[in-house]
Amino acid sequence: MANLFLKQSKQYAVGRPGYPEKLFQFIASKAAAHDLAWDVGTGTGQAARSLAEIFKNVVATDTSQAQLECATKLPNVRYVHTSAVLTIPEIEQKVLAPKSSVDLVTIAQALHWFDLPSFYEQVKWVLKKPNGVIAAWCYTLPRVNNNVDTLFDRFYSIDVEPYWEPPRKLVDNKYSTIDFPFEPVSGEVSTGPFEFAAETLMGLDDFFTYLRSWSAYQTAKDKGVELLNEDVMEQFKQAWNVDGGDGQKKERSDELDMYLSRKHDEVLESTLEPGTYRKTESLVIVDGFAVEITEDQASKLNRW
Repeated sequence: MANLFLKQSKQYAVGRPGYPEKLFQFIASKAAAHDLAWDVGTGTGQAARSLAEIFKNVVATDTSQAQLECATKLPNVRYVHTSAVLTIPEIEQKVLAPKSSVDLVTIAQALHWFDLPSFYEQVKWVLKKPNGVIAAWCYTLPRVNNNVDTLFDRFYSIDVEPYWEPPRKLVDNKYSTIDFPFEPVSGEVSTGPFEFAAETLMGLDDFFTYLRSWSAYQTAKDKGVELLNEDVMEQFKQAWNVDGGDGQKKERSDELDMYLSRKHDEVLESTLEPGTYRKTESLVIVDGFAVEITEDQASKLNRW
């Protein structure tokens, strides 16, 4: 993944959308404490910046050193370059997060790149019990206006499609097909998706910068194909200006789909003997499910 964004880190930092404040307020409301957040696949730190306003400390990791160098430096955010596949000892050494020490793990527009079974085991190991939260989200195709959107959709599905890596399909499906083996957070009946909208005022040049930040754009360029050639840029310019103005800024909207969860199963598995209890039904009042247990088992769980 790191190599896909190596050559356009600056475009990524400038062109990618930020995330709405309501998204982080919602996530923070589900976390029992706001001491430590781990932002995985932070890129140029879009999510880490917002987390830093809520959490005492944020560790933001990425496999691309070039992207990390473009991230905004903040006193309570520590950016760490890591290998593509982290081991538990590396998490302890580089993330400085011992077992059950992290309040929140976030993955913004990056979960589709991960080795999910391995990553999920690391998440379960590092999150606090029982109230650690994992939140993962992606954003779909931007919407500007009917003229730009029609041209953009054709450009995306025909011109750009051959240059996407296979994991991109998970984003196209809004992460609905991705494995997310966790329990719902308090007050929710499912792990998602929870939909948010990110709105940005941008000009035509900003729009082109966003397109150039795509991994598919760089892949095509490496193969000698310029996706944003003069003809394509002229078509976008005409569509952009059809309602007047010359490259005037327009409001861009991105739909965000988030999946959110706590790790209740981990508490049960680590506290009670396997096979001595069973889930019976889903109930919001118990953060996701009801469990048939003995009085002795209940006393053990009360220690949490």
